[in-house]
Amino acid sequence: NARKNEEVIFVRGATEAINLVAASYGRSKLKPGDEIIVSEMEHHSNIVPWQMTCEATGAVLRVIPMSDAGELDMDACAELLNERTKIVAITHVANALGSIIPVKKIAQMAHAAGAVVLVDGAQAAPHIAIDVQDLDVDFYALSGHKIYGPTGIGILYGREALLEAMPPYQGGGDMIRTVSFKETTYNVLPYKFEAGTPFISGGIGLGAAIDYINELGLDNIAAHEHDLLDYATALSRDIPDLKIIGTARDKASVFSFTLGRIHPHDIGTILDHEGIAVRTGHHCAMPVMERLGIAATARASFGLYNTRGEIDALFAGIRKVQKVFS
Repeated sequence: NARKNEEVIFVRGATEAINLVAASYGRSKLKPGDEIIVSEMEHHSNIVPWQMTCEATGAVLRVIPMSDAGELDMDACAELLNERTKIVAITHVANALGSIIPVKKIAQMAHAAGAVVLVDGAQAAPHIAIDVQDLDVDFYALSGHKIYGPTGIGILYGREALLEAMPPYQGGGDMIRTVSFKETTYNVLPYKFEAGTPFISGGIGLGAAIDYINELGLDNIAAHEHDLLDYATALSRDIPDLKIIGTARDKASVFSFTLGRIHPHDIGTILDHEGIAVRTGHHCAMPVMERLGIAATARASFGLYNTRGEIDALFAGIRKVQKVFS
């Protein structure tokens, strides 16, 4: 629900979208002593670009803490916001925990302090409806492969006025109006930020994926996924030593867990032999693992295509893991 097509930039994914804003907006606007706020539950892609921006500009990175359940400390967020805050970069759904963050409320708070807001929506896009005007955020990033589209394609939404004022992120074909050795003038939006030959087939594939999701209906998808999450959560109570990591009250269909002293990599290996795909490790969220005092988790991510029968198979696999390590 962008106001104009010009506010939608094609990029390679959420990572490039965040780097674009950090490099173009951040490095052109920030000065020593300015502050950027992120949360403790961010994906590395919404941490490292801002650290690089801080190194280049002298700005300072501030971090909103989270609870043991994986919920953002909103009181701490309010305390961190001040006249030095220039950028708030926040996830919409935490990839390692599934927590849904109240980005609309954070945007209101940030704007009251005079800061702009970027949202990493990579994990939110497949699970919940996104309306950038209702959220009132300044930038929103997402990746095509998270919404069943191709890899290597994504979207950056940005407010037109901000994008107009930002310098280009990359130079080359399509992003120019005129070129001479004396001076180059830049193209209008969105082309100013789309240097080089576009990923045409990826854009077509992304469009097909969006049509597919819209046809199914995000509300229907969310209801199905919440049923699966509730079902898995109920089954987990019968498994000794299984601990769910991420128990926020408002949560997407991410089921991260540990299993006593069994390493998540071993869990993943045995489940893989049973034909069950989970991801194991720190999930590009090392600060989350450090905060919770664990090395890694196993994570099952439920999507529109999953069934209760598959969750039954997951738990049969988990019982086999316990049997192997007993």
